[in-house]
Amino acid sequence: MIAEVTRTQQGYKAVFDRKLAHEPEHVWQMLTDNQKIHRWFAGLQIEQSGKDGYLTFDMEHGNFEKMAITDYEERERLGFEWGEDHVLFELTPEEGGTRLKLVETIQTLTDHTPKDVAGWHVCLDVLQALLDKKGIERTLEWEHWYPEYKRLFESMRVSFE
Repeated sequence: MIAEVTRTQQGYKAVFDRKLAHEPEHVWQMLTDNQKIHRWFAGLQIEQSGKDGYLTFDMEHGNFEKMAITDYEERERLGFEWGEDHVLFELTPEEGGTRLKLVETIQTLTDHTPKDVAGWHVCLDVLQALLDKKGIERTLEWEHWYPEYKRLFESMRVSFE
């Protein structure tokens, strides 16, 4: 399911809402265990967990971006800086599994925004496939979702003056 994207007073918000048939502990491990993170988001790593912790993102060629953890509640919430923006994962136990919500708060739409949001979409698809022990073709997923998000964000830039 495509993210719900809305305009806010501060910019934009992309919300992904997934129902996973797995206990919160297993989902939390996917979000916080670096060996598991690397399987669904290569280059992202938690260097120090907790409220005063941080993540790094490998920008390649020896460049790493350090991103502060802004929200950390064991098995419930993990929020961190994402460049100029912010990403928050929220886990809620539900019968038969976990509700996983990812909220990306976006200050300004750029040409890169649809790529970023499509990337989160594909990462969540891969995370879910890993939990379900199913195969998924990341490139095919990207080729499907990126044009959808590009159209969505292009339509949001329309102004009626």
